[in-house]
Amino acid sequence: GSKDILSSVSMYVSLLVSECLFPSARTMAQPASIDPTKMGEGRAIAVLTSGGDAQGMNAAVRATVRVGIYTGAKVYFVHEGYQGLVDGGDYIRLATWESVSMMLQGGTVIGSARCQDFRTREGRTKAACNLVKLGITNLCVIGGDGSLTGANAFRTEWSGLLADLVKAGKITAAEAKSSSHLNIVGMVGSIDNDFCGTDMTIGTDSALHRIIEIVDAITTTAQSHQRAFILEVMGRHCGYLALVTALACGADWVFIPEMPPDEGWEQHLCRRLTDQRGRGSRLNIIIVAEGAIDRNGKKLNPSLSVQLVSKKLGIDTRTTILGHVQRGGTPSAFDRILGSRMGVEAVMALLEAKPDTPACVVSLSGNMAVRLPLMECVQVTKDVTTAMAEGRFEDAVKLRGKSFENNWNTYKMLAHVHPPDTKSNINIAIVNVGAPCAGMNAAVRSTVRVGLLQGHQILAVHDGFDGLAHGMIEPIGWSAVAGWTGKGGSNLGTKRSLPHEFMEEISLSITKFNIHAIVIIGGFEAFVGGLEMVQAREKYEELCIPLVVVPATVSNNVPGSDFSIGTDTALNTITMTCDRIKQSAAGTKRRVFIVETMGGYCGYLATMAGLASGADAAYIYEEHFNIHDLEVNVEHLVEKMKTTVKRGLILRNEKCNANYTTDFIFSLYTEEGKGVFDCRKNVLGHMQQGGTPSPFDRNFATKMGIKSVLWLTDKLKECYRHGRIFANSPDSACVLGMKKRSLVFQPLEELKDQTDFEHRIPKIQWWLKLRPILKILAKYKINLDTTEKAALEHVIKKTGLVP
Repeated sequence: GSKDILSSVSMYVSLLVSECLFPSARTMAQPASIDPTKMGEGRAIAVLTSGGDAQGMNAAVRATVRVGIYTGAKVYFVHEGYQGLVDGGDYIRLATWESVSMMLQGGTVIGSARCQDFRTREGRTKAACNLVKLGITNLCVIGGDGSLTGANAFRTEWSGLLADLVKAGKITAAEAKSSSHLNIVGMVGSIDNDFCGTDMTIGTDSALHRIIEIVDAITTTAQSHQRAFILEVMGRHCGYLALVTALACGADWVFIPEMPPDEGWEQHLCRRLTDQRGRGSRLNIIIVAEGAIDRNGKKLNPSLSVQLVSKKLGIDTRTTILGHVQRGGTPSAFDRILGSRMGVEAVMALLEAKPDTPACVVSLSGNMAVRLPLMECVQVTKDVTTAMAEGRFEDAVKLRGKSFENNWNTYKMLAHVHPPDTKSNINIAIVNVGAPCAGMNAAVRSTVRVGLLQGHQILAVHDGFDGLAHGMIEPIGWSAVAGWTGKGGSNLGTKRSLPHEFMEEISLSITKFNIHAIVIIGGFEAFVGGLEMVQAREKYEELCIPLVVVPATVSNNVPGSDFSIGTDTALNTITMTCDRIKQSAAGTKRRVFIVETMGGYCGYLATMAGLASGADAAYIYEEHFNIHDLEVNVEHLVEKMKTTVKRGLILRNEKCNANYTTDFIFSLYTEEGKGVFDCRKNVLGHMQQGGTPSPFDRNFATKMGIKSVLWLTDKLKECYRHGRIFANSPDSACVLGMKKRSLVFQPLEELKDQTDFEHRIPKIQWWLKLRPILKILAKYKINLDTTEKAALEHVIKKTGLVP
């Protein structure tokens, strides 16, 4: 996520995707003359992965291959990175649709290698010869900044290399002419998230999943023994993983290369750990990036901190170095969707490139797909290293981008300050409404702590609007929310009841407990409840107080926000389950699985899980379907069973159609597939609401909580008149939501017109534009209408710091 303050959530922007997945395809805006399935005819694309592997690279390779084939282009795999490009022969092979089936898992199937040969002109000449012989003039490179810089150098030298080859008689003048220009598009695959200009690189989110699983496990043993743990995570030159881990687990301290600790940090660290113990904490966690340094550029080893903590404080201290665990495992849903979207965008960028188009990288900003000039990104990435070497650490943090800077500021706010002695005499109530979801507790924790830091008293309301009406309200302190970041469900308790049932009692409670503002964390009920309270202001003056709704629901159906807290966790649960279900068919062959997901009438989970798990179809309420469409899908699967891929996966949103139920679709597929395939059905149910929150949801919830309290603090100052709070303007009751690239507050009254109340969904939903990708990747020949275009954006101007 990444957004304005959230940009940090970029972290995940988990989740994910963008307004125009295909923003690029201007060519596909359907002048009848251009058929998207013929855009690539006569063109050849090669795809290679280079440098360190990252989870999600396979998803990018798969999408590049399938979308390339969809456009009519030939697509080649280059095995073993640049080494395969130099060696040629069997290392460069034609890819088929089936060859990328079942490859959404981790690592890179086509192999990656560090290559010395490509660094020599002789090696690059061989590589050029291999490409010319196969007629390949489009290269898609998935790797880190080294790999992408190498690709750009190759492109710059291309005409010189061809001239040498003609001279040496290796290729003919005609061959050189037909391959006169090389197009290059990069996708950044790196678990460190160390490439400037991109919110999230492929693999970062999955690495965070691995780290958080381990931190959660260590937390339980550390609590049992009252220990301190020091964890070293990857990041030789970039502290992103360490920083986000610290935020996601509520660590006491973090060491990152971009911002070394001040002189005398040893005393500060000891004081901080002692403080935490004094507040009743049974454990301390310190996160160290492997490239962490002090102000003099000296490496900070975890062992230094161990000596300090155990000797000075006498706390039993242990070290864990996570190492290559972070690179492994299956990619998260976010990385699969990111890889798939980037793969589509890369093919479009290659097919649209002109000889004078600069080499670009495709990337994500907020949830928008963007194209950035490759060498500008590389330059800014190098500028960070220079700034660190020269001791300009503030500049280094800024150059990393908005998302990184926001993460750093959030960490400082939550970790390094004491609640003020002077109180504001403001009481802010927090309530959870609707069904529970992962991440609610993280939002409550950051809201409570930042509220206390502002000098307010925070009141916890138990059991939703019910509790607000019946006085189930009590003050909540700093240590009461310790350890809440990683807890699933809702610790405050939540109910679906709405305030209109007891508005009188609610207004009395507000007076009795002297509540000046309310944070409502929840799903569609939270939105409707907030709206009901605004509408009741005319009758009850007590309700004229500022309120903010923070969207938290697995369904992702709250108007005013592209993402809700809890959605990413549910998406990962569904994706992991679909992986296991598909795997169970590996031995039986010819089996189709029909899986029902949650989401009410909102098809977000079914669509995104379909993209992440490689489904053949996803039925949703927003995209009407009839018996003919079902028939087409069955025939499509019958055809698929004739290939080497003998299994199918169909997702169905729980309320997509009242009559075409999961049972009906199961019976239909069973009957129509008789003799060709057999069917199984799974209803996933409430497992989608449970579980510990994903790193994205922890980070997103933390940011949302902070932003909501800071906004309320400002709003209360505005609304303070004649010794009391009086807020009755529409902008005093808002939804805090993630829109495209930033976190924004939108008045509930304004959002009313954008809402379909009967079906509990927003009237316009950005993710519907991603559905064509799902169909193309499942081999449906469909027409694409993508009128929006991802223009090339400049990075250097954006940072404003480059000399």
